[in-house]
Amino acid sequence: MAKERVLITVKTYPTLSRKYGETVCTAGVREDGSWLRIYPVPFRRLDEAEQYRKFDWIECKLIKSRSDPRPETRHPADLKELQPVGHMEAAGNWRERRKLLLETAKVYTQLQPLIECAKANTVSLAVFKPPKIMNFVWEEEEREWDAAKVAEMRNRTNQGELFSEEVWRQTFKVIPKLPYSFSYEFEDAVGKKSKLQILDWKIGALFWNCLRRNANDEKLALEKVRVKYVDQFLKTDLHFFLGTTQQFHFVAPNPWVIIGVFPIPHEHQAQLF
Repeated sequence: MAKERVLITVKTYPTLSRKYGETVCTAGVREDGSWLRIYPVPFRRLDEAEQYRKFDWIECKLIKSRSDPRPETRHPADLKELQPVGHMEAAGNWRERRKLLLETAKVYTQLQPLIECAKANTVSLAVFKPPKIMNFVWEEEEREWDAAKVAEMRNRTNQGELFSEEVWRQTFKVIPKLPYSFSYEFEDAVGKKSKLQILDWKIGALFWNCLRRNANDEKLALEKVRVKYVDQFLKTDLHFFLGTTQQFHFVAPNPWVIIGVFPIPHEHQAQLF
């Protein structure tokens, strides 16, 4: 089995799985611009040397998922291989990132073709350019993880599918659940209006950081998140990394969510981020 070389562009905020515990969906593109989803990854349980950043290159052996029918989904054959082997810098006004993600990879501007691709199970990851952002919104969510799911996660015995060690189930401190969900409302190139939730780990981390820096004032923390995602990002050539959720891939009228935000500077723009 040959190793795949993947540029990591997506890390979603951790979620809980009864089978795998706390997991992160990571995704990225090969050098030819084609997408791969690497799931599940127990990211916070990896050794520090194995943890990777966005725009890190990794090389690892990947196995087609037996349980996830989406075409790009793979399991890591060996978690120890999930280590960065290089990094794509933002030099030259994000020149290398622009070439791979906006020129080599396909960029969509309409949602309906993506919805049809999901129904046909031919595409579940994509780069999308929203021509018009209409709004950025947040909605309050449950503030704690489902207690039954946490208990089942901790009590479940090893199924032998991916992970061999199970000691972590009793001692691992689960990441706090986000008390808000965040979404962009936008129009695509033919005027189709949509509202898609943002699952990127960075927006969750930003909220918690803003909350700590502002004396646990949630209203002020939310406003700081809005400043970043509206006032700052809308000055860039904003693109989304979209993905479908496994649960709704075949059945939802629109199964797509924003799994990553790509605020790339305009070609004529000095680097801001």
